[in-house]
Amino acid sequence: MAIKELPLSEVTLRKYEKPSRLKKRELVKKLCLSLGLLQPGDSRDVVVDILYVLLMFGDAISSEQIRELVTAYREEHNLVLSGVAGSNIRRQLKRLRALFLVEKVKNKYRITECQPVGDIFRKGIRQYLVNSMMDRIEEYCVKIDEEFSDNKLLKLESSETL
Repeated sequence: MAIKELPLSEVTLRKYEKPSRLKKRELVKKLCLSLGLLQPGDSRDVVVDILYVLLMFGDAISSEQIRELVTAYREEHNLVLSGVAGSNIRRQLKRLRALFLVEKVKNKYRITECQPVGDIFRKGIRQYLVNSMMDRIEEYCVKIDEEFSDNKLLKLESSETL
């Protein structure tokens, strides 16, 4: 029986140029790319429009309302309608929730606690997710140093005998 190594959580972070002179949707897209919600060059970018709609709407709305608004936005801007199925909208909302950007309140979704996105990033993503991951990685490093410290001594002893 093979044991799958499933991470408790994961975050992909990317660094892009400074956010100057970008329109609103492009800003949201760069944030999604930066946080690993979207892959570079990916044409399936409905997650961008979901976050965009939630930022524009400003209040809690149902996943069906989000789907309708995203569909209308994409039609208005001549964007491909792939990914606007209700099931995919809910899947993308789940991904946004995993990064603390969006929360679910009574079967409706909104930007977490209606806070500024910068605060959500600092408190949720950076402080909670990234710092806890860095701490765990550091634990692995310390444990590796402990476990392999004897090997360094063996290597030194064998090189001295040469």
